[in-house]
Amino acid sequence: MRLFTRRSTLALPAGAVAAPSSIARATGKTVTIGIDLTLTGADAETAIQSRGAALMAIDDCNADGGPGGWHLNALVLDDGTATTGQYDPAQAAINARKFVADRSVIACVGPQSSAPAKAMAAIFSTANLATLTPSATNPDLTDPAFAKLYRPSGVPVFFRLVTTDAWQGPGMANFLAGVLHLKSVFVLDDSGAFGIGLAQAFERQARTRGMNVLGRDRLDPKAADYTAILTKIKSLQPDALYFGGDTQAGVKLAKQGYEIIPGVIKASGDGIVDTTMLTGAGFPAADRWYCTLASPHIVEDPSAQDWVKRFVARTRVQPSDYSITTYDCVAVIADAIRRVAAGGAPVNRANVRDAIQATKLTTLQGEISFDANGDLNQRAVSVFQIRHDRDFPADDMLHQYKYVAQAAVTN
Repeated sequence: MRLFTRRSTLALPAGAVAAPSSIARATGKTVTIGIDLTLTGADAETAIQSRGAALMAIDDCNADGGPGGWHLNALVLDDGTATTGQYDPAQAAINARKFVADRSVIACVGPQSSAPAKAMAAIFSTANLATLTPSATNPDLTDPAFAKLYRPSGVPVFFRLVTTDAWQGPGMANFLAGVLHLKSVFVLDDSGAFGIGLAQAFERQARTRGMNVLGRDRLDPKAADYTAILTKIKSLQPDALYFGGDTQAGVKLAKQGYEIIPGVIKASGDGIVDTTMLTGAGFPAADRWYCTLASPHIVEDPSAQDWVKRFVARTRVQPSDYSITTYDCVAVIADAIRRVAAGGAPVNRANVRDAIQATKLTTLQGEISFDANGDLNQRAVSVFQIRHDRDFPADDMLHQYKYVAQAAVTN
């Protein structure tokens, strides 16, 4: 796949751009992009990366005079709570109502996970407020069978810059069966909407590929001890363990799994692609885990290196591929605003939503367009493996998560 940077159209050299943005503010041509991320709890590190990418994109747009002459502001809200230790659907619903109540909010970026997305979707729908997620992958959110639940107004308002778990889960099943030639697997999930859906999709494809699914169980992400289930798995002697879920359970599973089933190949989805996995589980416990991302692998592509350098200089952290999908969420919103303004229509939620639906845009991750349900037409699943590289810091995601292959995307 050929990849492109957006700097030429989203950013101009420093020192050449202050006037247009100032003019936009002075004339009252300002709108707000809402940003909902899980900045508290187990997913905070990924959220911090995504926040940095979204704010960088907004600044790039404003430096270029704003899309269609409109200055972009940001409203960042946290859907994580100390009580849950991760995302909190109740807090996500509160955040959605805050975005809806602020009439300057023209569209949103986020959330990053599927459980808060399910809590927010209907609220956004009733207000015709579009949101673009960089990483929420549960298929139900855009499935027409659940339209009454998640888009009661009728038209899609939930758009993705990644593919869904209907492809991510099977991608890893295809890799384990077709590339590693494994014959048996035990499947776990972490009880959350994302983890359950991902594990179900993996399990279906694993069976289709002829793998013997020896069992399926569920973890309580707040529990401290997974010894009983791991001992049961040990007795079954699977070739692999597959885990659908996030790092709140994943870190403990990695630590205890290393002690009890060290020889079993372990795999998961994008919920464990986080510095928390590296620093919380540590090495050697996290070493050799396989995982997927529901996007193409971009951050090591030569065409993206200018963007990566700017991101690191700005945020002091290494980006992940979901940092790029977050940046591209803003790019899509900005492009929609530009097209609405160029057509002489009011820059309002309804018109921006319609323009997002009709998007055909080349971004950092490639060509962006959506199907009738808001799903990305591009389907890509990337396989990584954690391999401890002692030449780099233990929490350096770019060097500790090694890209392995593009997964076969079938279901």
